[in-house]
Amino acid sequence: MRKELVSLILLLLFAGQAYGYPLDGGATTGISRLEAYQLIQQGQVRGRKLFPGALRPLEQVKLRLLDQSQLELPDIDQPLTEAILEFLGEDQADYSFSLLDLSNPEQPVFAEHQGRRNFNPASLGKVLIAVALFQALADLYPDDIEARRAILRERMITANQFILSDHHKVPIWDAEKRGLDYRKIRSGDRANLYSWLDWMLSSSSNAAAAMVLREYLLMVHFKNAYPVDAETAGKFFKKTGKKDLMRLLINSLHEPMRRNGLNPRQIRQGGFFTWKGKQLVPGGGSRANTRSFLTLLLRMEQGRLIDPFSSLELKRLLYMTEKRIRYASHPALKHAAVYFKSGSFYSCQPDPEKECEKYQGDRLNLLNSLAIIEEQQAGRDLHYLVVISSNVLLVNSSVAHQTLAMRIHRLLEQRHKTGGEIKSGAFESGRPVGQSSD
Repeated sequence: MRKELVSLILLLLFAGQAYGYPLDGGATTGISRLEAYQLIQQGQVRGRKLFPGALRPLEQVKLRLLDQSQLELPDIDQPLTEAILEFLGEDQADYSFSLLDLSNPEQPVFAEHQGRRNFNPASLGKVLIAVALFQALADLYPDDIEARRAILRERMITANQFILSDHHKVPIWDAEKRGLDYRKIRSGDRANLYSWLDWMLSSSSNAAAAMVLREYLLMVHFKNAYPVDAETAGKFFKKTGKKDLMRLLINSLHEPMRRNGLNPRQIRQGGFFTWKGKQLVPGGGSRANTRSFLTLLLRMEQGRLIDPFSSLELKRLLYMTEKRIRYASHPALKHAAVYFKSGSFYSCQPDPEKECEKYQGDRLNLLNSLAIIEEQQAGRDLHYLVVISSNVLLVNSSVAHQTLAMRIHRLLEQRHKTGGEIKSGAFESGRPVGQSSD
């Protein structure tokens, strides 16, 4: 009863407040990128315009299943599953997917193929780091939402050796010069915890993930003494033995999964994404499957991922107000709000005469995508969760996922126009358009 009462209080505390990571959230979060992108959309600063679906204001980015907290994944719907398998053709053995159509929330429909097959989550593991950090904040301040927000907004973190090394670029806004620079994170770069989370998820920066994970370990170790100063933090990582650090890392990444009803044997992040981070704090293996990630997304929509406040913040962190890539990039989704993360891991056989093409590995060509899609347009109200993993060799997996996104979207549009009936061939409008990588 007490836990239920606390959950209700937390819900009431934030329910009427707009707080998140759409473009109008820059002032309240301190994520300067949001201010820059908002000025770009207004034509005040030069830069890339975003898809219409990326321009939702704060109050429109919300949890949609708060009143359906008991909903679990239903039985697999074979017609929908088989329709998606048609898209994959002869490559279907190299795909796994889990999809939950919530467009009619009273009658959810679940499609799945090889949903329990484990794979390396790659950068999807950054979502698990974010979940762990929000769990730690909830443990520190179970009844004080504003204290959690204050940590996210006011805790300043300076990049150090943990960032080495990373090729990802992040947007850095210079308010005085009114200029947006895309570059790698450098030692000495300083930003608040909100910004590091944003760089980790929106730009998929390994360096940002390293700093967030380092901060998370400080929260878990120091508990109520957190936040600590830079000297204390440095001494902790320098003087603690690597076996102890490894034990802390693995236990503290597995435990949040268990506490949120997920099995670490099926979904877990093993450690740091940078080589220096792995050297300083050794970790374990990472694994996941599409059903586990879909369950995570479902619990987030229900406000069950830690608590309603954390679920909402995590969803808003995943809202795409950056350049759309891979699965999220097809123009068929341009009017849809897309909450998205992807992760790739590819490699090639040694060949001095041939360069290993991006996302086209001939030894390994793993690409993972998770997304929540919401679109209200022309009388439609589409809302679905989808997680896909593929390992098709010598194929541009980035474009393959992009094309699959279009076909799934058209299929669900057609399904709801016909009252649930699936007509073969109705999804063929649209073609791969190609894209640049992140």
